[in-house]
Amino acid sequence: MLQLNFIRENKDTVLAGLGKRYFANAETVVDNVMTLDQKRRDTQKELDDVLAQSNAKASQIGALMKSGDKAAAEAAKAETAELKVRSKDLAEALRQIEVELQAVLVTIPNIPHSSVPPGRSADDNEVVLEHGDKPTLHEAAQPHWELIKKYDIIDFELGVKIAGAGFPVYKGKGARIQRAMINFFLDEALKAGYVEVQPPILVNEDSGFGTGQLPDKEGQMYFATEDKLYLIPTAEVPITNIYRDVILNENQLPVKNVGYTPCFRREAGSWGAHVRGLNRLHQFDKVEIVRIERPENSYAALEEMSLHVQSLLQKLELPYRVLRLCGGDMGFTSALTYDMEVWSAAQQRWLEVSSVSNFETYQANRLKLRSKLEGKMQLMHTLNGSALALPRILASILENNQTPEGIKIPQVLVPYCGFDVID
Repeated sequence: MLQLNFIRENKDTVLAGLGKRYFANAETVVDNVMTLDQKRRDTQKELDDVLAQSNAKASQIGALMKSGDKAAAEAAKAETAELKVRSKDLAEALRQIEVELQAVLVTIPNIPHSSVPPGRSADDNEVVLEHGDKPTLHEAAQPHWELIKKYDIIDFELGVKIAGAGFPVYKGKGARIQRAMINFFLDEALKAGYVEVQPPILVNEDSGFGTGQLPDKEGQMYFATEDKLYLIPTAEVPITNIYRDVILNENQLPVKNVGYTPCFRREAGSWGAHVRGLNRLHQFDKVEIVRIERPENSYAALEEMSLHVQSLLQKLELPYRVLRLCGGDMGFTSALTYDMEVWSAAQQRWLEVSSVSNFETYQANRLKLRSKLEGKMQLMHTLNGSALALPRILASILENNQTPEGIKIPQVLVPYCGFDVID
C-alpha cells in the first residue's frame, strides 16, 4: 500500500506511475485520496481542539467549586458535557473517514520503478537476456503430457478421481524427481546464505492483506470457510508475514529466508490450449526465496536474486530467458519484476518458471515492517522470488532431454534422484 505522505508529496509521480500501469481512473482515485486525507486531517485537528477545550474546562471545574462559585462550576460542567458529545461525534466521523480512505488506498497498485518499460500486456515485456541453445529433438519426440503416460510417472486421471482436474499424482521416478528438485533448490539457497523456514500452508486474512493478496486475489485462492483460512498461493505469503508488526534491529538486516511449500491456486478462467499437462495446476510445489532489505540495497538484492535463479537454470542445463515486465503486466504489489522462462522444446514455446520482484515499501507499509536506521524509524523493502516452481521445470526437463532410449536426468539432479534416466 502506498504511503499517504508519498501520494500527498508526489502526486505527479504517482499519476505517471499509474499511467504506466494503465490503471483506470487514476486521477479520480488519487484526487479522492487527497480529498479524504485533507478531510481526515481537518477532522483530526477539530477533534484535538475540542479535546483540549474539554480538558481545560474540566480543570476549571475543581477551582471554581473550591472558590465557591457554584453557578460558574455548573456552567463549566454543562460546557464540558457538550464538548464530550462533540468529541464523540468527531471521533466517529474520523473513524468513518479513515475506513473510507483505507478502502480507496488498497485499490491503488504499487508505482513501477523507472526502469519498467511501458506496455499493456505480456507482448510488451522486455527481453533482458537469453541463455543456452534450444535443443533439436528426434522425429518421434512428444510433449510432456504424452511422455508422462509413456513412462507412467504422473497420473492426471487418478488426480481427478481423488481431487479434481489440476491435482496430479506423481508416481515412482516422477515422485522421486520432484523430491530431488526440492532438495536441490533448497540446498542451493542455503549455499547462497538463505535461512530455511517451514511455514504453515494456511494463512489468515491479516496475512493475505499484509502481502497484498487481499483484497485483490480472493477469487484465485482456496478458502476454508469454517475457519476463515486461505490455502497459500505461494510461500511468499506466510514467510513474509513472519515479520508483520516487527521492528527489526539493524544487525538483523538483510533477512534472507527460503522455504518449500505446496502452493494452491484456483486459476479460475485460465484453462485453454496452452495449459495442458504440467503447464498450469491447482496444486504444485515451489521453493521460494524472500528478502527484507534496507531501501538503498534492495535493487542490488533483486539483481542478486535474479542471478541466483539463473544459476539454478544453468545447472539444470535448461535454455532460458529473462524478461523485465512492462507496467501493464506486472503484479499489483510489485515495483519491478523479472520473469524467468525456460524453453519447452516439444511445445516450441517459453514457459514461465520464476518471478523475482521488488515491492519496495508497498508490502512493508501493510505489514508495519520497520527498522530503526541511523536513529530514524523506516519501512523496509521486501522482495521475493520463485527458486524454483517445479511443474514447468519438470515439463521442460522431460521434453528437452528425451531420447529414443529414455529421458536423461540433468547431472546435477542425479545424486538427489538416485537414477540418471527415466526409461
